[in-house]
Formats: sequence, structure tokens, C-alpha cells
Amino acid sequence: MQVKVCGLSTAEQVETCIEYSANFCGFILNYKKSHRFINYQTVKKLTKINKKNTAYVGVLVSPTVEELKTFSNLDLDYFQIYGDFYADQIDEIKSKYNKKIIMALQIKEERDVLKYKTYEKVSDIILFDSSGLDQSLSWNYNWIKTVPSSITRMLAGNITLGMLKSLREITEIVDVSGALETDKVKDIIKIKKFLNKIKRIND
Repeated sequence: MQVKVCGLSTAEQVETCIEYSANFCGFILNYKKSHRFINYQTVKKLTKINKKNTAYVGVLVSPTVEELKTFSNLDLDYFQIYGDFYADQIDEIKSKYNKKIIMALQIKEERDVLKYKTYEKVSDIILFDSSGLDQSLSWNYNWIKTVPSSITRMLAGNITLGMLKSLREITEIVDVSGALETDKVKDIIKIKKFLNKIKRIND
């Protein structure tokens, strides 16, 4: 099982994730309503940290053409995109800005899972997330059991330590944020504990 730690905002947080073998580090680029939002200068500094084997992910909510152009200059491996886009639009973003794509789907009910069919050929990873955006909401993760194994699945939405063993059966990647915070700030101790738990599960 792989893990993405999302909503990072300081060098210490990023360096801890890299040291403890997080597969992905996520940064909130344009969603200013989120307490995890960071400005351009901050994310520019953070993405200059030697990522070693970790991938950097820029999270974008309904990005404009200007935002895509601006953020494409950062050392990001992936754009994680929320919003209503056609498959050919995502394909164009992927090729124009030379970024891999995590297409984020917001799941309220079981039929929402089927949205993956729109993006399966143009997205490198499909993220199945709650409808809460910056809120860590739970939903029925078992709904994604119907998604073919040919799709690389990432799962988000109030994921906690105790769920990891069971989630290993239904997803390749977990995306965690709120569970690693104390008073809405990333907690270094919680990050280390979570990533160590992933290591133990994978061993």
C-alpha cells in the first residue's frame, strides 16, 4: 500500500514525509477556503526540497488556464484536479503542462464511483474522495470494489490508522490529511506514526 500525505505547509512536514517514505506529498495550490492552502512562494520553496523517491502533487480545484500555466512552473510530478472537465480537457492539460494526472472524484452515493469511466484513459491515478473537499468526511469505501484492478486507485475521506489493514484489500493508495492534524495543523508525531504503520503493513 502506498500513501499520500496531503495539505503540507512547512519544510519540516515535507522532510518528515520524505524521511519516513511517503510516496506522495500533496500541496493545496488554489483552494483558498481550505486551512491547508499555501501561497505560491511557499509551495515554490517546499517543492525545491530534495524529494528523493517521493512524488510532489499539486492539488487544484476547478483550475483556470492561468492557474495551470502558473503552477506548471513548479517542480510537481502530478496535478490532482477536482472539477467538471471532459476527458479531452484533462488529456490536453496532461500533455500541455507535462504533468501526470490524479483525477479526483467526489463520492456522495454509489453511482458517483462510475465517473471513473470518463477519465480512466487520460488519468494516471483516480482518486475517490468524499464530497467535503477540505473536510475529511467518511463514506462507504466498499463502493470502489467494483472498480477494475486495471485502474490505479487512490482513496480519501477521513482515513485513520485503524482502517489501513482493511483498506489494503480495496485500494493501492491512501490519501490522508485530517487524521494527521492537531488543531488543524499537521502533527509531526502523527505523520511519523501513520507512515510507520504503513511500513509495518507492507512488510
